[in-house]
Amino acid sequence: MRRLVNLLELNRPTNCSLCEGVMVFKGLGQFKCEDCGNKEYDDYGKARNYIEVQPGANVYQISEATGVSRKAINNMVKEGRFEITRDSKTFLTCEVCGVSIRSGRACKNCEAAYHKAYEEDVRRTNIKGGFGKAERTDDAEGSKRFRREQ
Repeated sequence: MRRLVNLLELNRPTNCSLCEGVMVFKGLGQFKCEDCGNKEYDDYGKARNYIEVQPGANVYQISEATGVSRKAINNMVKEGRFEITRDSKTFLTCEVCGVSIRSGRACKNCEAAYHKAYEEDVRRTNIKGGFGKAERTDDAEGSKRFRREQ
């Protein structure tokens, strides 16, 4: 449900504002109308285009210039879509250990520890005879399993 809410917050265009045609995603927040070729941008595309023209802009400046909410921009930084510049006076902190980070929710060390623990947990719960050897009820091996019975 949380993922659905995040998608709705990005204000993605679905119909062309000029001809009501269908907008097709072209990448990097850009959408193009199938009928008339009109280009429109979602919140990410607007913010990204502004940052390309004004590198080093802060969240308030980006929000004022593009109309994208500050909450949406902050979420994009936490998702790792943007990163805070090195010379900025503001910063994010790792949600696990509190160290300063430039984007995302966790530092590299905490992220690596999380993924390692997750992989170990998956391995521990899925060990049943090795890779590719799921328990089968039939004794068919190799090509015998894929023969079509008539």
